[in-house]
Amino acid sequence: MRKLIYASTFLGLLISSLNSMAAPKWAKKGDTLEKCKGIAKKGMNDCGANGHDCGGKALKDNDPNEWVYVPKGVCLKIAGAKIYKTKKI
Repeated sequence: MRKLIYASTFLGLLISSLNSMAAPKWAKKGDTLEKCKGIAKKGMNDCGANGHDCGGKALKDNDPNEWVYVPKGVCLKIAGAKIYKTKKI
């Protein structure tokens, strides 16, 4: 149960810091990021999906088509998440 609480807290902080298609502010040059689908909270996605073209327009929590950037290796540790694409910045 503690792992779930820690993971949820980490995920909430991570998602709240993401807001555009550009590499997130926390990412450093040389980092590898993954687009992680199915974990974005309502209004907290990083970019277009489901017929819209911008971040912050997810209509519901955990939509399987909405995504957020996460550091490589994190996405598959989150229940219900799937890797959409990997990107090196």
